[in-house]
Amino acid sequence: MNELLQHPIFTLLSDIAEECKVECYVIGGYVRDKVMERDFKNDIDIAVVGSGIDFAQRVGNRLNAKVAVYKNFGTAMLTHQSLQIEFVGARKESYRADSRKPIVENGSLEDDQNRRDFTINAMALSLNKGDFGQLLDPFGGITDIQHRIIRTPLDPNETFSDDPLRMMRAIRFATQLNFKIDIAAINAIKTNTERIKIISKERITDELNKIILSNRPSIGFKYLFDTGLLHLVFSAMANLYGVEIINGKGHKDNFYHTLEVLDNVAMLSDDLWLRWAAIMHDIAKPATKRFDKRHGWTFHGHEDKGARMVPKLFADLKLPLNDKMKFVQKLVLLHLRPIVLAQDIVTDSAVRRLLFEAGDDIDDLMMLCHADVTTKNEYKKKKYRQNFELVKQKLRDVEERDQIRNWQPPVSGEDIMEAFGLKPGKEVGIIKNTIREAILEGDIPNNREEAYRFMLEKGKELGF
Repeated sequence: MNELLQHPIFTLLSDIAEECKVECYVIGGYVRDKVMERDFKNDIDIAVVGSGIDFAQRVGNRLNAKVAVYKNFGTAMLTHQSLQIEFVGARKESYRADSRKPIVENGSLEDDQNRRDFTINAMALSLNKGDFGQLLDPFGGITDIQHRIIRTPLDPNETFSDDPLRMMRAIRFATQLNFKIDIAAINAIKTNTERIKIISKERITDELNKIILSNRPSIGFKYLFDTGLLHLVFSAMANLYGVEIINGKGHKDNFYHTLEVLDNVAMLSDDLWLRWAAIMHDIAKPATKRFDKRHGWTFHGHEDKGARMVPKLFADLKLPLNDKMKFVQKLVLLHLRPIVLAQDIVTDSAVRRLLFEAGDDIDDLMMLCHADVTTKNEYKKKKYRQNFELVKQKLRDVEERDQIRNWQPPVSGEDIMEAFGLKPGKEVGIIKNTIREAILEGDIPNNREEAYRFMLEKGKELGF
């Protein structure tokens, strides 16, 4: 396995381990990714049988690199060239029922491998002179990689009960690697779902985001739903599940529809927040679902209610309440608009209004709407997507001509107050809105001269 340790840093670590008379191993994600011939993210974990902090200080002195020490965790970290190297003393752990923070004791390499979350993350490569490059794989991590299985080194019930975040990590790795989760581990997650409540929302959402950023996020969300974890960590999404039938009429399952839209977006964009918009776009359908004999199932206003739900959902998930949240909120609010345009005769005024409201997010909105076409009727799908292309061309034409994206009316509130001797108040807003509507409807051109003339006419009509 020496071919997995080509970087010169490993020879240096081996030399220092020899000098210190300590055992030293590369362990965890680096080994897994090298075995799988995946790009690794420049993170290297080093397990030392002894003090990881003391060993890191020696390495830092040799490399003239600053060492960050985390005494509470018994770890140290340094950066060398593009590598982030973390050092930890080999240890064994025990847990209390009410916490995922372990009681830590010094241990052997075997103890350290026992405490690892999954077999594929428990493999180690020796950096010791006597057996440099030897792979130590006591739990069959290589075999599990070949069989594409996520499995725990020890009893999965114990593994997940000790540290419930590992349930999310199992699903995250299965999603990222497109592996299956071992049936014993699946059953253990189902048994231990309630334990997830001791994990902070920040840690849970960090794992959720990694699932969402995978090539096929639906893999992870299906696992989350089937094990019951989704109901606890993101119940609003779990509530999308199910089909109700009345008088022989049913609606689509909005949970699986959402997963299809999410996967469609994932094929088009790596943007995390566009993917969150895909997750949230129909989030209010359970709350707006109605049945009437004439129209069947309706979800009137779900886009508006969904947009109003976004801030609370973001707050609950500890997602940022900033421009990222506002972007998702805007796309949820507007996600039906291009679809309506694609169904109807596309008027310039409707396109102007969409450009005005979407601004620089118009391209992301169109991507979401393209992904939202999940009908299995190939004729309908083809027709929708052809119409979308017409809408996109119309958007380009209108934007080129009228320059409405991120547009502000050419007559300001100050202009209106000065022209009519008004103070700030609703009268100013009335005239300003009238000018904006006239331009969006195409009644007057989008320039200051025409808008000012129109303002004077409207002001006279209103008696100013």
